[in-house]
Amino acid sequence: MIRHLVTTTILLTLTAGAACAQDVPVAPNKPVAAKQDPQKAAPTPTPRLPPDPSKFAVIISGIGGEESYSAQFAKWTSELRAAMIGRLGFAEEQVITLAEKPAENEQRCAAETVRDAFVKLRNAVKPDNQVFIFFIGHGSFDGKIAKFNLIGPDLSAADYAQLINALPSRKVVIVNMASASGEFIKPLSGAGRVVITATRSGQEQNATRFAEYFIAALSNPEADTDKNSRVSALEAFNYASKLTGGFYEQKKLLATEHSLLEDNGDGVGHAKEEEGDGALAKTTYFDSLPLQQSGGDAELAKLFSERLRLEGEIEQLKLRKAQMNEDEYDAALEKLLVELAKVGQGIKAKKK
Repeated sequence: MIRHLVTTTILLTLTAGAACAQDVPVAPNKPVAAKQDPQKAAPTPTPRLPPDPSKFAVIISGIGGEESYSAQFAKWTSELRAAMIGRLGFAEEQVITLAEKPAENEQRCAAETVRDAFVKLRNAVKPDNQVFIFFIGHGSFDGKIAKFNLIGPDLSAADYAQLINALPSRKVVIVNMASASGEFIKPLSGAGRVVITATRSGQEQNATRFAEYFIAALSNPEADTDKNSRVSALEAFNYASKLTGGFYEQKKLLATEHSLLEDNGDGVGHAKEEEGDGALAKTTYFDSLPLQQSGGDAELAKLFSERLRLEGEIEQLKLRKAQMNEDEYDAALEKLLVELAKVGQGIKAKKK
């Protein structure tokens, strides 16, 4: 009986989904020239999104130690901030940027200013807001404690865990693109969090290339593998991981960095979507398409966001199927699909 109901509900959801699929413009598959560098492909033309008051970001760009690294980190930081504000819908005043040599609207990347930034976040963020935290720079690990290099005293992974745990937000994306960043996964993981690191452990302490490709993914249609005109956290991770590996292969060098992703809260990262990781990242996006789709209608934007949440929960449920009995799984799936169908009907009704 349950199986029959689930099948019926799936059909209902698919019908609703077919109508909703028109909400997202799908970019046509265009052939890429054989010698084209994918990270330099022209961005998909996208109308600039209105600033989204529901998401916040912190970019922590650490010290370079050498002028070449300082210049590289500054370039990556500038590109990341430009992408977030220019095409991903982040409000300029809600992107806090800390840098070694602060430009306009930036602050020094020191422990005191990092703590101040998180106090500001804690006072501004609401539980249903999204927070994105990016680390660009060098990290260190002495066998016990992992840190991120700042001007003056460094802060440890445990320090950042304390700062992040104090935030009201239930949705946090952490992208640590520094060396030795793999040690940040366990202390920073938790429910509702996506944690991405450039390395798989603290032993990988060479300067990383991962940031270059991850930042490029945010504006590159090649990263959008499902062709829904959006780049998810999982897609950006996969794109950056692939190109990072390709860099070392092309140079005939031994890879000194192996990126990881963790999003199910168990503190164990993986190099690809497996063992429970990847479902949340798959439905976590950097843009604010629901806001764009709603045309300024707050109620409609809420429905679009709810649809994304339910789609994410369904993906996570599928990954837990092997650990559940059949009736329990069917009941949980049916409940989510019914909710998803209702949201789809609500969107359709609002758009009439």
